[in-house]
Amino acid sequence: MKKIAVFVDVQNIYYTTKEAYGRQFDYRKFWSQLSKQGDITIANAYAIARNDDGQIKFQDALRHIGFDVKLKPFIQRTDGSAKGDWDVGITLDVYEAAKNVDKVVLLSDDGDFSLLLDRVKTVFGTQSTVYGVPSLTAKSLIDSANHFITIDNELLK
Repeated sequence: MKKIAVFVDVQNIYYTTKEAYGRQFDYRKFWSQLSKQGDITIANAYAIARNDDGQIKFQDALRHIGFDVKLKPFIQRTDGSAKGDWDVGITLDVYEAAKNVDKVVLLSDDGDFSLLLDRVKTVFGTQSTVYGVPSLTAKSLIDSANHFITIDNELLK
């Protein structure tokens, strides 16, 4: 059975599915589909801790499904802008996991991850699958993945 590591850029997926479809990603359906493809040995969901009841319930639901939820504090700058980026954390975790799994699954549309997927393919021979909204996913990320899966009605609530 193939070993699979899953990495979800939660904020990214939330905003892209909301923008493209006005709907939410269905993590239960996703988990059900993915678990049929192999043994999910790592499942990380990267989110921002805002400590409101809705977010806490959502994060608990992710944990119940099987995700390890990694949180960073929400930072509100004095100019009104906000910061809450997991790109470096995701990159480090994917690179480390790629040594020990057959496939890395990334849920994001961020083209910055294309270099990462190219590297794990070259260095470790690890296959990669990206789930994203085609119109909002960077072409470089789609091209660097071995497989691109469209997030569509089947994976939405």
